[in-house]
Amino acid sequence: MATALRLPSLLSSRAAPTTAARATIRGNRAGSFTHRVAAQPDDTTATTSTTPAPPAGFTPPVPKRFEVKPGQSNNIAGAALALPFRLGTGVFVLGYGVTLVDANEISPDQYALDFQGRKVKETSKVGQCPRPAKPIEIYEFEGCPFCRKVREMVSVLDLDVLYYPCPKGSPTFRPKVLEMGGKRQFPYMVDPNTGVAMYESDDIINYLAKTYGDGSVPIMLKLGLLTTITAGLALSGRSGKGSSYTPAKLPSQPIEIWAYEGSPFCKIARETLVELELPHLLHSCARGSPKRQDFFKKYGLFQVCIVAIYASAGNLSPHNLCLI
Repeated sequence: MATALRLPSLLSSRAAPTTAARATIRGNRAGSFTHRVAAQPDDTTATTSTTPAPPAGFTPPVPKRFEVKPGQSNNIAGAALALPFRLGTGVFVLGYGVTLVDANEISPDQYALDFQGRKVKETSKVGQCPRPAKPIEIYEFEGCPFCRKVREMVSVLDLDVLYYPCPKGSPTFRPKVLEMGGKRQFPYMVDPNTGVAMYESDDIINYLAKTYGDGSVPIMLKLGLLTTITAGLALSGRSGKGSSYTPAKLPSQPIEIWAYEGSPFCKIARETLVELELPHLLHSCARGSPKRQDFFKKYGLFQVCIVAIYASAGNLSPHNLCLI
């Protein structure tokens, strides 16, 4: 990816915003999120990004086609509980459609599933929707049902989001939310494209639907209390994973991950990113996403939960992709 990303300033002399300003952040306030890199909370000096080097002896695994790593079956089963509880919300993009066609109708350089000697042709409406020029920024954590609701909508709309993890006890981004919005409440969204910032999962979902979708919200995301209850039950199989902080060093740039909310494999990978408070740019790629074709064309295969761990902007290549 050629877009240069920066972590937000972690220290600020600005006073807390007024109540009116908390609903919408405009102009230079929104722009301040991308001005500098701060590798540590007490680093007040701007730094220049360089290509990070892997630790000594590190050999990235070669991406493989679908398999479950030995010893991970129980984790996958627990994460997969979300599928029945949420009826697959977050698995498919907006306006998803599928047809079976003859294999010769799909060229070899096109991403498509094989099914009994034929090809599965997938379509969607996301190509007709406005796309944000800059990644939307969301402060949240994996073990929160309200945050899950928003992540599902992100997958439905096929949005790229810069996630700032805020697990309990984390020292960096959780306090930052209090500074920016006046409350330690999650999720908290900042859209640098419009200058809008807000709390409340339902408000964020409706905003995203109107701004980057066709205005519609999936039925499982507009059932009020029932939505919240089932979102909580969807997390029950993981026993609070992705909720508490494990000490770690912040990277100079966000990690990149190709994933989507409906995948149990992606959930396990994100739990680790969140617990370590590692900012990550998530390239959403649920079923029907055009990004699947982009990834397939570039790397010759498509597999979610591929993380660019040591890749800086403009330096992404297959040898530094790690399959989790």
